[in-house]
This record gives sequence, structure tokens and C-alpha cells, in this order.
Amino acid sequence: MKELRASKLLDIRFSEVDSMGVVWHGSYPLYFEDAREEWGRKYGFGYLDMFEHEFYAPLVDLQFCYKRPIIYGMRPRVDIIYRPTEAAKIIYDYEIHDTRDESLLTTGHSIQVFMNKQYQLLWENPPFYEQWKQRWENE
Repeated sequence: MKELRASKLLDIRFSEVDSMGVVWHGSYPLYFEDAREEWGRKYGFGYLDMFEHEFYAPLVDLQFCYKRPIIYGMRPRVDIIYRPTEAAKIIYDYEIHDTRDESLLTTGHSIQVFMNKQYQLLWENPPFYEQWKQRWENE
């Protein structure tokens, strides 16, 4: 499968920084969520697509590693990369870069699993996800 990647420019809001003007750690999951939504729009695999097929995909693992601080006034870019797997899960890697010099600010990783509408964990990929993966393997 070709690499499926998307990018999202971030507008750092004053409410996301601490008294030193540094982005608060609790903002990073929101930045990754923005990237997942952008990626979903680009590749036709967003949360509404899952809902239409009567599945949920909750996060079960979320990690991020600070390299440099994000400061109020910066306009960073978060890049999201889909990592294919045979398991019934969705894996993404993230990088946040300073758009002024492309320096790496943050890296991250997330894993989502599939649940049906009865909140039961699935051990096999839902058929719609398998079809989606086959589509992108052939492009």
C-alpha cells in the first residue's frame, strides 16, 4: 500500500498555552484529532463513515513525545501517516513541524480499535474497512 499521509496547519489559540506562552500538554491530543479528521476527509475514512457502517473506533493508545516547545504565535503543521496492519485496529503516526524552518516539534502515535454499536470489541476487521483497505492497496 502506498503511504497515506495528510497534513493540517494548526492555529495556536491563546487558550491552549500556559503563562509562559507554551502549548499546554492537554492540547496535543486535540491536534492529533484534527489531523485524523483531515486524514479521514482526504481518504474517505472519517468518523461519520464508521458511524454509517454502525461501528465506533475508540482510542486505546495515545502517545506523544516533545522535541521542542510550541509557542503562542507559531503556525505549526501536524502530519499524520496511516500504518497498515492486519489486526483489527487503526494505527497512525504523527509529526508536528514548525513551518518556519521545518524543525520537528513533536512526534506521536495512536491506536484505535473497532467496536460495534453494542460496544463489543471486534477481533476481525469490519467488512467496510477491508473494502476500504483493498481500494487503497490497488491505487
